[in-house]
Amino acid sequence: MAADDAVVVVNGLKFDQKHGKERVRVARVWRTKDGRHFIVEWSVGISLISDCVAAYVSDDNSEIVATDTMKNTVYAKAKECSDQISVEDFAILLAEHFTSYYKQVTTAVVKIAEKSWERVSVNGQPHNHGFKLGSEKHTTEVIFKKSGALQVSSGIEELSLLKTTQSGFEQFFRDKYTALPETRERILATKVSASWRYSFESMSSIPKQQCYFTETYLDVKKVLVDTFFGPPKEGVYSPSVQYTLYEMANNVLSRFHVISSVRLKMPNLHFLPVNISTKDNRSIVKFEDDVYLPTDEPHGSIEACLSRLSSKL
Repeated sequence: MAADDAVVVVNGLKFDQKHGKERVRVARVWRTKDGRHFIVEWSVGISLISDCVAAYVSDDNSEIVATDTMKNTVYAKAKECSDQISVEDFAILLAEHFTSYYKQVTTAVVKIAEKSWERVSVNGQPHNHGFKLGSEKHTTEVIFKKSGALQVSSGIEELSLLKTTQSGFEQFFRDKYTALPETRERILATKVSASWRYSFESMSSIPKQQCYFTETYLDVKKVLVDTFFGPPKEGVYSPSVQYTLYEMANNVLSRFHVISSVRLKMPNLHFLPVNISTKDNRSIVKFEDDVYLPTDEPHGSIEACLSRLSSKL
């Protein structure tokens, strides 16, 4: 969506450029009148496509928005958010600012990763101002054009999932290099990276309800996790990581009609059965689905994207 804006012809050659600021770290605390605190921690990346070709070809910096200015803008806009705001809404706010405030900026791309600070409980009571850090990150990417065209994506990074049974891998293609045995009983472990694109194409098409993006993020995460594990007692059998990945993506599209595409990357983090024997003792350790060597080097890499036919990838 953004790339076409950047291409110009300079001295008979195609040239495209963008500049920005990466890893702008900001935390924002909101305090309610009853003493309850809320905190977010964001790592912000900004990329601007702008009419500053002269800076590259003729030593003219007059149209460059300094990257230090971009950094300062993040803190200033965070300060202006007097009410609690989602990471998606903050990215939209920043992107809209850069395209409207600077005449030379045609497109802004804002990417943010949010750490999962979770409220702790002490003696069974939620703490007013105490938090612990979870593992996964909530991500977003917003692309906003001066014309008002909008693209919003959300995602999850480093969502670690594992089940100790109800997983197998059988009847796969074999050749002379294949040594892997077939199994209907193994540990399935992965670290999910997921992203999904909303069908919104303008600011006016975004639902006005408070915390819309945050609630949708939590609901999508629940669908992904529930699909991976299945019912709490019996679980659900996974014949391959590929099959489970597709089921997770398909269930998201089935549940959320406002989402047009889902991309999942699920490395197969191996738990290798351990058998130890010697010439004198054949079963110092005999594997009975109980002792494993965890390893992620090397690991399988499985990735796919599922989109509606009407989706613009």
